[in-house]
Amino acid sequence: MIGRLRGILLEKQPPEILLEVNGVGYEVSMPMSCFYELPEVGEEAIIYTHFVVREDAQLLYGFNTTIERALFREVIKANGVGPKLGLAILSGMTATQFVDSVEREDVSTLVKIPGVGKKTAERLVIEMRDRLKNWHAFDLFTPHADAAARRASSNETVVAASNAPKDEAISALIALGYKAAQAEKVVKQVAVDGMKSEAIIRDALRSMV
Repeated sequence: MIGRLRGILLEKQPPEILLEVNGVGYEVSMPMSCFYELPEVGEEAIIYTHFVVREDAQLLYGFNTTIERALFREVIKANGVGPKLGLAILSGMTATQFVDSVEREDVSTLVKIPGVGKKTAERLVIEMRDRLKNWHAFDLFTPHADAAARRASSNETVVAASNAPKDEAISALIALGYKAAQAEKVVKQVAVDGMKSEAIIRDALRSMV
């Protein structure tokens, strides 16, 4: 129903954004691998969306490209994997890592994602093995993630005025399904003064996979 939004980015609270389109603000949840590529607040953004209607909520999940959205839609087709878990999976690893894990039947890597137990990981491997045979041709998230990492690194010389980036990072990890104690511990390990919340989240997720 809602497949694409173009508007002004009003807020960035990982993993959610608020995008104003013709006076209407849309709350959109995004995988962190897509979140890193967003423009700055106040700039225009184009988001491809997946619309979910539940009895108690209407939810939008956003992506930078139709290819990223297509992979998300394939992931949530797996038995027992809903949009929230799909968001966590594509935040905890790049698309290339996910496809590699499925092809290698690497259950041990998949179970590191919050909410993915051994049975779910095994089910993902079995159900998605054939569906993902041609995904390597697209080279999905990796170039974007690498570019974002370089930009984040160049911004890390700015001195932080408070713990706000760390707090935002912890909140984002909890929203993705990590336990509060685990989120606090890993953020403390990777965060240094001057890092933006997106960079902290990126390094925290990398350290846990």
